[in-house]
Formats: sequence, C-alpha cells, structure tokens
Amino acid sequence: MNTHDTPSPVPHPYVGMWVTADGHIRQELLSNGRYDEARGTRRSAYTGNYTVTGDHLEYVDDTGFTATGDVRNGVLYHEHLVLHREDEVPAHDDGR
Repeated sequence: MNTHDTPSPVPHPYVGMWVTADGHIRQELLSNGRYDEARGTRRSAYTGNYTVTGDHLEYVDDTGFTATGDVRNGVLYHEHLVLHREDEVPAHDDGR
C-alpha cells in the first residue's frame, strides 16, 4: 500500500486556534500535542506541550511551568482565561 493512500488521523476536536474575546491572547493547539500562545503583538509568548483527557487539558510549557484547562460548552477555561474558537468569538458590546 502506498503511504499516500493512507488516511491521515483525524485531529482531536480541540485542535485549532482559541482566542480571548478581546483577541489579545491567541492560543493555538497543534495536532502534534504542542501549543503556541501569542499575547498581543508578542508571538510565541508561551510554547509547550499539552495533553487532553476527556474535556480536561494539562499544559507544560517549555520552561517547565504547568497549567490546566477545561472545555465546557465549547469554551476553553484555561486558568484565569476564557477562550473561544477563533471563528466563534462573541461580539464586543461597545455600549452603543
């Protein structure tokens, strides 16, 4: 069998870009178990590995710092952050 005919494994449903409502923090969960988090204009502010068990995520950044997260109702609660799928970020209420 040609390896080009072998289907690619389906990525975990949590793989992809997650962002805060204001767009300041952008966390990309990569299909290889790595993450890359940008803060404002600072790309790759935090990088490391993550694992998923059910709806729970365990993070270990490249300096050894650990954190956790949980996905509930399609929202990623990562420590004090609330992140949404990039294409599902709620609209800002600008008070008008």
